[in-house]
Amino acid sequence: MTPDLSRRALIATGLTVPAAAAAVSPASASPAQPRADASASGGPFDAGSPRFTLAVLPDTQYLFDADAADPAPLAATLSWLREHREEENIAFLAHLGDVTEHGTEAETALAARVFDTELPPGRRNLPHAVVAGNHDVSGEDTRGATPFLHHFGPGRARRVPTHRGSSPDGYSSYHVVHAGGREWLVLALDWRLSQAGLAWAGRVLDENPSLPTVLVSHELVSADGGDGTAQLSEYGRNLWEELVRGHDQVFLTLNGHFWPVGRTVLTNDAGNPVHAHLANYQDRFYGGAATLRLYRFDLERGVVDVETFSPWLRSVPEEERTPLQREEVERTSDADRFSFELVPDRRFAGFAPPVVPGPRPAPAVVGPHTAAYWRFDALPGAAEGAVVAAGTVVEDLSGNGNDLTARLIGAGTAGALTWSAEHHDGQPAHASLRFDGRRDPDGGAVLETGPDAPLNSETFLSGFTIEVFLKLPDPFTGDHAWMSVLSWEGRNGDAGKTQGYSPDEPTCSLNVSPERFLQFVLYPELDDLNPTSWTHAVDPGRWVHVAIVNDGRRSVVHVEGSRIARNPSTLARGIATLGKPFALGATQSEEVFGQGFHGWIGDVRISSRALEPGEFLSAPVTATREG
Repeated sequence: MTPDLSRRALIATGLTVPAAAAAVSPASASPAQPRADASASGGPFDAGSPRFTLAVLPDTQYLFDADAADPAPLAATLSWLREHREEENIAFLAHLGDVTEHGTEAETALAARVFDTELPPGRRNLPHAVVAGNHDVSGEDTRGATPFLHHFGPGRARRVPTHRGSSPDGYSSYHVVHAGGREWLVLALDWRLSQAGLAWAGRVLDENPSLPTVLVSHELVSADGGDGTAQLSEYGRNLWEELVRGHDQVFLTLNGHFWPVGRTVLTNDAGNPVHAHLANYQDRFYGGAATLRLYRFDLERGVVDVETFSPWLRSVPEEERTPLQREEVERTSDADRFSFELVPDRRFAGFAPPVVPGPRPAPAVVGPHTAAYWRFDALPGAAEGAVVAAGTVVEDLSGNGNDLTARLIGAGTAGALTWSAEHHDGQPAHASLRFDGRRDPDGGAVLETGPDAPLNSETFLSGFTIEVFLKLPDPFTGDHAWMSVLSWEGRNGDAGKTQGYSPDEPTCSLNVSPERFLQFVLYPELDDLNPTSWTHAVDPGRWVHVAIVNDGRRSVVHVEGSRIARNPSTLARGIATLGKPFALGATQSEEVFGQGFHGWIGDVRISSRALEPGEFLSAPVTATREG
């Protein structure tokens, strides 16, 4: 018997269940019932944060099944989303279809009233899209009017701020979501698309060619093999062939309909991965208990972390949960809790190439405290792979006369130093030098200041900042242990230091360990000690900006603007430079250079004061920062 909706009253925790439903509902007999969050409103959303969440809600049909309807689980899930929006930085919610069991006016209206109560469409509430499933409608999108179209069609969609349009039939829609500092497209498609529906969806993608797209459809893949591996269904293959595979911007597809859950990675015509995920829990306890899936995007890490749980069951105090509630509160299989890679600059390069900052002229990064600044974009004969000959001079653009001169060392050959257009995205000059240093026998190339350069005798007693951009080759093969990035020449023993590892070590150097840790070694001007800082292991094939900041008392190393952990608290006042040249690309010990650096070195700047991270070369600038 269809419940009389007029008798239902809204309450703080959702909707009441009619008497007939309460009499047969398993919830009424359960010893401990979940309680919804009673707070009135959620927090704000940070569209600029690189970390945000896409919420996914699969089939809820058994919760809206004639007179056995129980809207409490859905109300609890939607309430949880509202109340945790700020904490989770939730950008959007997608319901995967089969909202109801029979698609009747009574069932559909009841589900819509839960949405209206917990997530009323409007500017300040969580944007969402609800697609139709086969239990909500039947046939293709040409079916005409239905209760679903009335309650979840364009009338609702137009009140959602992310909504940009609906198909002429009203059953499909698309949304533009601003999250992670960029725009994303959510394409929410009907249960069954006609050719006209497919054509509309294709036009939406073609008219938004640069927007990374999440495609939501009730059916696309199934996973009936039992191991969580999904494959295209018959209808899903049609959708894949006619719509998805030729549109590179679709990187993630979400669907319900089938169970058990599963996932797979498909390859589109551009050769890029498309993640296809199936989530549906209607076969589980209490019709799935409105289980929620969270896709936590972390664009800084280049990964999406997925978690699946029931807010309704989670709200039951742990000590009060029944055995079934304890089993179903969280899903932890490999198809329910997992991560996948998403590096936007790489995955989206074919349709939305990253905007790389243009080069910045030297005056923009040279200030009154710049002791030396070298860059390689203006070298004569600059071309990818061009040999930088011995005797080539790299001008000190600070104007302080600390020019560098290239020379081969040890068993270095004429090709040991070459020019490259490779560079860190935040680097002022879009150029670098490729050093091909080696061991057995030691050799490579070095750039060093002349015998009378002011930098040779500068002790930096008031503090300093040394910055360098560098990249190790990938793969990083061969024995390049303890190669030097930069150093001041001269033995610390000649400076009267007795506390170091060896009196033959340079007085100041930045080196690479066998494990690819960066090691900064300093013998101070005023103290007989040897404070050594360590970074984490540097990834091959990745440019990094390194900044060593000394405030006149101690040194702190930063990588990519982040302070590292292993910075000693020992006093380190000044640098015992000994009047010896500064060297880039090699270390001199006992007056003899060892192996040279193996990799790329970009801009290098030395400042005579401690800089803040916002003043580093890798930070965006509009004018001189040091002044």
